[in-house]
Amino acid sequence: MQPSRPLAPRKSRAVLVVNGASRRGAAAAATAERLMRAQGWRDLEVRRLEGGADLPATLGAAVATAPDLLVVGGGDGSLSCGAGAVAGTEVVLGVLPLGTANDFARTLQVPHDLPSAVATLTEGHVVDIDLGRVGLVPYLNVASIGLSVGVTEKLSPRLKKRLGPLAYPVATLAAYRAHEPFSARLEFPDGDHETLELHDLLQVAVGNGRHYGGGNAVSPTASLDDHLLDVYAIVRGRLRDHVSIARLLKDGSFVEHERVHHVATRRLRVVTEPDLGVNLDGEIAARTPADFTVERNAVHVVVPVHSAAAVLDGPGPSATGTHS
Repeated sequence: MQPSRPLAPRKSRAVLVVNGASRRGAAAAATAERLMRAQGWRDLEVRRLEGGADLPATLGAAVATAPDLLVVGGGDGSLSCGAGAVAGTEVVLGVLPLGTANDFARTLQVPHDLPSAVATLTEGHVVDIDLGRVGLVPYLNVASIGLSVGVTEKLSPRLKKRLGPLAYPVATLAAYRAHEPFSARLEFPDGDHETLELHDLLQVAVGNGRHYGGGNAVSPTASLDDHLLDVYAIVRGRLRDHVSIARLLKDGSFVEHERVHHVATRRLRVVTEPDLGVNLDGEIAARTPADFTVERNAVHVVVPVHSAAAVLDGPGPSATGTHS
């Protein structure tokens, strides 16, 4: 991890991009701009979008102007897109959590209320985090196959706006009832694990960050800067098995359940039967077969001074764990 550093707003140039399709985006855009200017961000360009279709091009154009700070207001999908845009550059990413789950902000311990999140841009410090990729497509939290894709399909914008975080358990129950089990082969190109042939699966997930799905943890040790992907696969069981797993989702200890396979790695290829969609931070943006990698220290991001995120430099190659 590179040494953290503060930002100096009165000497910095910032671009604020707000996705108006996110749960609070449309209502928060003007307030976010006003708060940033009040905090001293005088050289500020604001771009408000009606939806996510223009987000990649807008973020790319913003980064091309080489601002000191790119602030993205939106949900986890918008922030993943922003992270992909700044990855490998000197542009710092700022986070305004305006979505439903806001799991990336939860991992970084960025406050969910807008005034405090804006204050973090000025009062926080900059750290480096990893970026996950499926092929070339970036993600921050978790990429998953199976049940979570069904959940995403059930999570309509109307449901999220009406129920907020409660939309996730409602959509999960609906997706669980309609789920079709699948088979998957997990291949490890670096040879750190033996190939896993798994059948009758509920879900396969590949985590870069710590939180997903409205506050669930990928594993007890998952971190945004350990240079590892946390991989788990849940084998379908009886209802009581799934209930016992669900009770352990918040702290990630479900990975020790007898119906869960868990490994940590740097590269992974997943082949499923049949081919399936891949959910990346709430967006179905890829299909299997899929190659997963982690890009070390790829993104500079502002976090609160008290944040416990991004405090590692990553373990050595021998530190990968396994449970299967």
